[in-house]
Amino acid sequence: MQRCLHLARRGLGQTSPNPLVGAVIVKDGKIVGEGFHPRAGQHHAEVFALQAAGELAENATIYINLEPCSHYGRTPPCCDALIAAKLKKVVVGMIDPDPRVAGSGIAKLKAAGMEVVVGVEEEECRRLNEPFIHRITHQLPFGIFKYAMTLDGKIATSTGHSSWISSPTSRKQVHHLRSISDAVIIGGNTVRQDNPHLTSHGVGDRNPLRVVMSLSLDLPLECNLWQVEVAPTLIFTKPESNPRLQVELQARGVEIVTLNNLTPLTVMKNLYERGFLQVLWECGGNLAAQAIKEQVIQKIMVFIAPKIVGGTAAPSPIGNLGITNMSQALNLDRVKMSAIDSDWLLQGYLPPQTSVVN
Repeated sequence: MQRCLHLARRGLGQTSPNPLVGAVIVKDGKIVGEGFHPRAGQHHAEVFALQAAGELAENATIYINLEPCSHYGRTPPCCDALIAAKLKKVVVGMIDPDPRVAGSGIAKLKAAGMEVVVGVEEEECRRLNEPFIHRITHQLPFGIFKYAMTLDGKIATSTGHSSWISSPTSRKQVHHLRSISDAVIIGGNTVRQDNPHLTSHGVGDRNPLRVVMSLSLDLPLECNLWQVEVAPTLIFTKPESNPRLQVELQARGVEIVTLNNLTPLTVMKNLYERGFLQVLWECGGNLAAQAIKEQVIQKIMVFIAPKIVGGTAAPSPIGNLGITNMSQALNLDRVKMSAIDSDWLLQGYLPPQTSVVN
């Protein structure tokens, strides 16, 4: 199963809206075929593994980190292919949460006389596909809020200068995170202050969709994000905001979507409709607070640098959540910390329901 997970990770950032899946076929103690799902519309992992195994698949055991599909989508059901190959045993990491499958694949395999084992390395299998699970169960992409801060909790100096808080190694990890995310979101203030690129900087072989949320569209005419030959850019704004700039940016290839009700939730609903699994929020404190209130952020990743800048006017990572008592504080779950050069990376999950939701 660990080999399945290793293979599945080769599809990171490529499979949306599909899950990450790896498959390994074993016969007489030897791997005779393996595969992974590379992207939506292409064969599933099981089919690649069966093609590699050929006739050796008969009476063999297949390991899959996710329940085989039993329905027709862009490709035929994998269960039918497994049955036709006359496999003897199927070992599954976890049940598929997709209601079109949700145990029906396993039932179909058992009805065909196969031995089926479920729940091997289930926790790690679920962790690998947490964006897919969240998308299926909540009809929204999985949201990660990433930021870097100093030891005294600042994301910039009092003048707004922020380059750089974290170490080069930490920033390289962020570039990798972008390469496996479908989109990265910032607000207009981050555009004006930082003029970011929001690319993977060559760490991965792909860039995310760069998303800007701006109510007023008070944005500069020239900035790195408008260079769409590098990576696509999408702006969400109000219909009446800065029509001249809307026309200019659209002429340059920037996509603009206007919404009367522009909120983190309406943006994430739009990105869900685009088939996205994972969205990275790299915004400032005010937009981050609104996104947390609307429960579109599930995971926090904070890079803490051993630096102190001070200043009462220096910004902090998260704006006003309306919390007035420490008992209302949001306690992260499944927290872990790791050292990255001189920095520390803290990761944790927000509780599913919070007292700060309006």
